[in-house]
Amino acid sequence: MSLFIVLLIALIIPIIMDSLHLNNIPTSIAEIIAGILLGKSLFNLITINSTLSQLSTLGVIILIFLSGMEIDFSLFKKENNTQKNAPLKVAILSFTSILILSLIFSIIINKFHLFNSVTLGTILFSTIALGIIITALKEKEILSNQFGQILLLIAAFGEIVPLLGLTVYAIAIQGHIQKIWLIALIFILALGLLLHFRPVYNFFEKINKVTTQLDIRLAFFIVITLVAFAEHVGAENILGAFLAGIVMKLLKPKEETLDKLSSLGYGFFIPIFFITTGAKINLKLLLTNPKSLTLIPIFLIGFVLTKIALILTLKKTTNYKNILAGSILEMTTITLVIPILSVAQELNIINATQSGAITVAAILTCLVCPIIFNNLYTKEPIIINNPTVHFIGVNEFTVPVAQQLSSKLYKTTLYTNSKKYFEAFHHKTNIQLISDTNEPYDNLINSNDVFNTDTLIISTTDHKQNYNLTKYAMNQNVKRIITRINTKTITQGQYDELKKNNVEIFNPINANINLFRNIIETPDMLHMLNDIKDMIFEIKIQNRKFCGKEIKNLPLIDQITIIQIYHDKKLILPHGDTQLHFNDHIIFTAPKNIIPKIRDIYETQN
Repeated sequence: MSLFIVLLIALIIPIIMDSLHLNNIPTSIAEIIAGILLGKSLFNLITINSTLSQLSTLGVIILIFLSGMEIDFSLFKKENNTQKNAPLKVAILSFTSILILSLIFSIIINKFHLFNSVTLGTILFSTIALGIIITALKEKEILSNQFGQILLLIAAFGEIVPLLGLTVYAIAIQGHIQKIWLIALIFILALGLLLHFRPVYNFFEKINKVTTQLDIRLAFFIVITLVAFAEHVGAENILGAFLAGIVMKLLKPKEETLDKLSSLGYGFFIPIFFITTGAKINLKLLLTNPKSLTLIPIFLIGFVLTKIALILTLKKTTNYKNILAGSILEMTTITLVIPILSVAQELNIINATQSGAITVAAILTCLVCPIIFNNLYTKEPIIINNPTVHFIGVNEFTVPVAQQLSSKLYKTTLYTNSKKYFEAFHHKTNIQLISDTNEPYDNLINSNDVFNTDTLIISTTDHKQNYNLTKYAMNQNVKRIITRINTKTITQGQYDELKKNNVEIFNPINANINLFRNIIETPDMLHMLNDIKDMIFEIKIQNRKFCGKEIKNLPLIDQITIIQIYHDKKLILPHGDTQLHFNDHIIFTAPKNIIPKIRDIYETQN
């Protein structure tokens, strides 16, 4: 019956919230409140039996596992941390400030004998509820932007560092200092799983079927392996879960795998964790204790003050209002509070009254801070930079194309080493003169600006030179390369090499023949190509809110005509019930004036 009630509450909470338009309350907070009302605090309808306890444990494990999978590891790359406000730098500075303030506050309350361990107090007040924060960031759809990733990294540090600190402290205080090295084995095992499964992961993808779901089986195998090993060496199970999420993320699973894992977690296990967390709390007992009532505001102030410096460390990352909102969100804590208090009580550092006061203070942060965040945070307008297109070579192909590409959608630049061509065309389009010589374009190799582009068109009249420039552009990691090459001028091996590296080879003669044939076979194609109102465009689905949505339910669908969808390297014909996936390429026709709006909706990373 308790399980039935929990699942019923998990089902109806989103419906009630939608009906009452409670958009500023995170679903996880509503679930905790429901658990409090139906648990020991009020109606006592939910009894935490062994089944609920085990499902709740799985819930927190999967929640932390999914949290590990949300971290954008490109933020750890050296090139992404050269700027002053790089996410990783800001997150490290921010959490360092939390540790320092937690230490200071722990020393103060230790002087007043409110908490008799400075070390454990520092661990306690530096904790952050990663699971609740990640659900708040998800619902605000800011996990993919820089500020969202900074908040996620701070919360990750606020979970993993105190978790490691608690594990080491518990082992050391119990006199088992020799076991501390075993914690390192968890990281070694995680690395071993990553290296072992990376070579076979592509094989799994090939033989995966609906009835086998090998990707999900692999995910749960990694989770249970690391969780079981973490518990075996005396660490907390959520440490293993977090590392499992990191391993799974680094295996680079398909977006469908992430969707399935999120559906399984947020659809079943995670709501059980939040509801049972609330049901375990006995507010009646805590609030009838006068001493507990005195201590609650003191510990609540501790959870708030130790995060207050974030207002300074997050300076210049976004506007002040959002900085304040993000700082308040990071004050949320609950996940690690319970295990920390269990250790403290076992070691006689605190009594039951102090433990209850800290628990209530932590619950209050969960109830209040995410709601304040949702009300304060305002989504900033996202600026989508127009893709840059660089042309190497000025001729009868490149100049008209550069002229016809809309300046509202693309930033085009042509590069030439011919002064004659430069003087003839520079007043018609943006052309840069490399040098006034008739030397080959090889001198472009010394110009970094040419290869710093989203799309590079290599179209000189020398096809062998085009091949050499293409090879150099490949080494410069240009995102997209389109090169004009007559297949007769290069060997089959060279052609295959370019295709293998996703270079798009353009042969004007073949292209014109194919186009002319298609016009004969499909008469209306000529009208489509010559239509100056509705033109052919392509967008890439980057906004995760549209993943799994059917075409017929998409915004602006009544103003566009989808021709084809390029999904997982395959072209598929669209239907009304065709579902979109992350990174799908949509080829469509639409009026040119609505293209910026379409790009803003679908290509905004989320």
